[in-house]
Amino acid sequence: MTDPRTTQLAQNLISHSCHVQPGEHVLIEIIDAPDEIAIELIRAIRAAGGHPHVNLRHTRVTAEMFAGATDEQYASIAGFELAEMKAMDAYIAIRGASNSFENSAVPSEKMALAQKHMKDVHRQRVCYTKWCVLRWPTPSMAQSAGMSTEAFEEFYFRCCLADYGKLRKAMDKLKAKMEATDKVHIVGPGTDLTFSIKGMPAIPCDGELNIPDGEVFTAPVRDSVNGTVYYTAPTVFQGIPFDGIRLTFKDGKIVEAHCNGDETALNKILDSDEGARYIGEFALGVNPFVLEPMRDILFDEKIAGSFHFTPGNAYENCDNGNRSQVHWDLVCIQRADYGGGEIYFDDVLIRKDGIFVDPELADLNPAQ
Repeated sequence: MTDPRTTQLAQNLISHSCHVQPGEHVLIEIIDAPDEIAIELIRAIRAAGGHPHVNLRHTRVTAEMFAGATDEQYASIAGFELAEMKAMDAYIAIRGASNSFENSAVPSEKMALAQKHMKDVHRQRVCYTKWCVLRWPTPSMAQSAGMSTEAFEEFYFRCCLADYGKLRKAMDKLKAKMEATDKVHIVGPGTDLTFSIKGMPAIPCDGELNIPDGEVFTAPVRDSVNGTVYYTAPTVFQGIPFDGIRLTFKDGKIVEAHCNGDETALNKILDSDEGARYIGEFALGVNPFVLEPMRDILFDEKIAGSFHFTPGNAYENCDNGNRSQVHWDLVCIQRADYGGGEIYFDDVLIRKDGIFVDPELADLNPAQ
């Protein structure tokens, strides 16, 4: 018997996230997730009058493809997938995985080669379809979160089925303040960072592109970033774990990069192309149900009391001109239990120790 929460999630994805209309073609990409969610999505798309398409993928198989990638092979794969994506009106990806480090043995040059060819497919999906990407709960995710499997499933559905309409109303107030701001100053343990967001739009995320959701993002003026940031949340990128990343900027560019671990791998990622050493996104996380990091960026970037500051490509709906095959959301949690910190907009304190001090933004604070 299908869990009714799975049915509700599928219906929310079709009606709220992707607003599927009669006659639209929707690509469902299932990666190491159970049949039940695929079946519920197919039914929900048909109920909305749409046409479901399904791709089934497995992370171990994909890792093997990456490991032997060639230009000829991935040029062909990208051409096929680009044609498929151009035929779609919407895209939904459900990504489960038993091992988040599955790609760790893939040579970095092979990963970069595949990403280079697949960049246009990604751009087509992000810019020209309605889309939503989400994880599927697995025992390995529960382990990363320090929870039992059952407790993590409860947490997962509580986050994913949140009242995003209510959260959007509160995020709209933050959007207005960000769009009226020129200078941002962030301080905290190991962090003293300044940059401008003048003239950049701010985008509230309320469950239309990611589930779970809950962030407001913008982009810094590309060459305005100066200072140092220390990311308090651990991360995984290209299957490689990183902790304690510290980046130093001069006139927008990352001029020093350190971490508690493989600094060679860190700098190799940042040397993927010119844009990888510039920032493409700045965002504040505000999901009241997501409080602890679990090395899964779709959750970690939404952590209440956090911000992420992203080396690499800027989104075209909030474009500072930076282009890269890299888009690496790195998270700093500023709540008191993570060392605290402050964010100023034009020299006015907006958030202290992860709590918005501006009364107009109080609705974004987690319940005490």
